Amino acid sequence: MSDSIIAVIIGIVEGLTEFLPVSSTGHMILVGSMLGFESEASKVFEVFIQLGAILAVLILYWGKFKRMFDFRRVSVTGNLSIFHVAVAIVPVMAIGYLLHKPIKAYLFSPLTVIIGLVMGAVLMLVAEKMAGRPRTRQIEDMSLRQAFFVGLFQVLSLWPGFSRSGSTISGGLFFGMSRTAAAEFSFIIAVPLMFVACCYDLLKSLSQLNVADLQMISIGFVVAFVVAYASIVWFLRFLNKSTLASFAYYRIALAVLSYFYFYYA
Repeated sequence: MSDSIIAVIIGIVEGLTEFLPVSSTGHMILVGSMLGFESEASKVFEVFIQLGAILAVLILYWGKFKRMFDFRRVSVTGNLSIFHVAVAIVPVMAIGYLLHKPIKAYLFSPLTVIIGLVMGAVLMLVAEKMAGRPRTRQIEDMSLRQAFFVGLFQVLSLWPGFSRSGSTISGGLFFGMSRTAAAEFSFIIAVPLMFVACCYDLLKSLSQLNVADLQMISIGFVVAFVVAYASIVWFLRFLNKSTLASFAYYRIALAVLSYFYFYYA
């Protein structure tokens, strides 16, 4: 299979799964294993195309980002602000920094992803079961307390397969947010987290790339951006009418199929 086709496939997988509650990291590990795309250079490629997904969120939520960084209106107790983003990302950044090496060394395998897919699915089903009538329907009305606890749930996503969006949306449901508000906050806090994580990984790994890799990276980046943009728009419309249950059942089915593929095939 040519590098260009692999780039398109991985770009589609990244764009589809980065912001849906199905675990993009888990899908990338599973699909990469199936395609034999597991070299050190492939890991750098996967980091680069995540930047395409980040760009999709920046464009979709540009107005909200501008308002958050308008320091004339920033308030601890006011509408959605950089304070909400800060309290949500500090826990996962701190723990991710401290545990970066063991996570990369021990949790990036098909088996750990399969476990994460099932555990994340259970979390989502429990969150849907326990969620009452939402007190916060719009992202602009969320409190700092809600932002902090959503951030704590995001720590679970450090286990590949758990899903960052699945963890944060579940956390939002537990603490009185609507599915749409929790999903939008999940998208917004993903931008600084993914940007920092991407830069950190790239600084350590850029030496492994060469000029021949640029075409593959460019294709993957563009495909990930386009697909991520479309998937976010679709997902928000879906959440207005449906629950997370269908994603949970999909994760369980994927875990079962992946287990048989990797360990019984």
